[in-house]
Amino acid sequence: MTLIILSLVLLLSFYLIAKVCDDYFIESLDQIAHRFKMSHDIAGATLMAIGSSAPELCIAIIALIKPGNHEAIGMGTIVGSAIFNILVIIGASAIVRNTILKWQPVLRDIMFYSIAILLLILVFRDGTIDILEASIFVVIYIIYLVALSQWNKFVKIKEDQKTLEKVEEIFKKKKNFILEKVFPSSKKYYLTFIISILIIAGLSWVLVESAIKMSAILGIPEAIVALTVLAIGTSVPDTISSVIVAKQGRGGMAISNALGSNIFDILVGLGVPWLIFLAINGGTIPVSTENLYGSVVLLFATVFVIFFLFLLRKWRIGNKSGYFLIILYIAYLAWSIYNL
Repeated sequence: MTLIILSLVLLLSFYLIAKVCDDYFIESLDQIAHRFKMSHDIAGATLMAIGSSAPELCIAIIALIKPGNHEAIGMGTIVGSAIFNILVIIGASAIVRNTILKWQPVLRDIMFYSIAILLLILVFRDGTIDILEASIFVVIYIIYLVALSQWNKFVKIKEDQKTLEKVEEIFKKKKNFILEKVFPSSKKYYLTFIISILIIAGLSWVLVESAIKMSAILGIPEAIVALTVLAIGTSVPDTISSVIVAKQGRGGMAISNALGSNIFDILVGLGVPWLIFLAINGGTIPVSTENLYGSVVLLFATVFVIFFLFLLRKWRIGNKSGYFLIILYIAYLAWSIYNL
């Protein structure tokens, strides 16, 4: 009975996080960032990525500061979410519409994503995280943002002048009645941003508590629950947004979103909580990699799969490639369950 209640709590939390992220948080970010006139691939790699990755960041912070050594929940959620993003989001986007990719921004994001995974493998190998390693994660993300801001000065890519207006329409959905009473009007987007963060943080705390109890009841490691249940649940809003974008003919934005989300998840979703914790407490953070290291190595393998798939298809991606990637994710889930 307890397991059923926990499952319902998880489903409700996932739903509310999706509504808050899609209908309020990303919309507030969009209005804040609109003045910078981002191109569609940069919007996908930053705006959509930060908005959709907020739950993973909150889960990582809460899992780290919660007494009882639950760090694996945050790390597992981010690693599992990254695998889901790279295989399912790109796969689903390819299935709904064939896309010819602009190779320059995709190659840029693959390069930074590869660096992020290599850093993750390196820090996981010795089983501890120190403040220098945490700082490197954050610094690399800052370099990534600088590269994004300067990108169009070095690589000229023709943009659709109506792209930014269409991006805003993606997130304008019918809102939940209760949430409408909680949030202010869309004009007060800074207040909407703050309220969104607070609600996402609260729901993330619920997810962490539920995952701890669920792993105890089932007798499986917390990292496995995070790699599967939490990772999939927190990535569903990202998938929906990317599929909508792909259907409207902007598959490049959907792929930039998936790669940008993963870069943010690893470098900021792990780096910032580690850095804050170590700056306050000092010392190092022990990392239990027993159930994570294999998934991280597999995550790096997916980069090669995606890159060579793009090269093989001459930067075109369609439904066959999409089904292939989703089958790979199903195989990954089977492998994770088999190794319980």
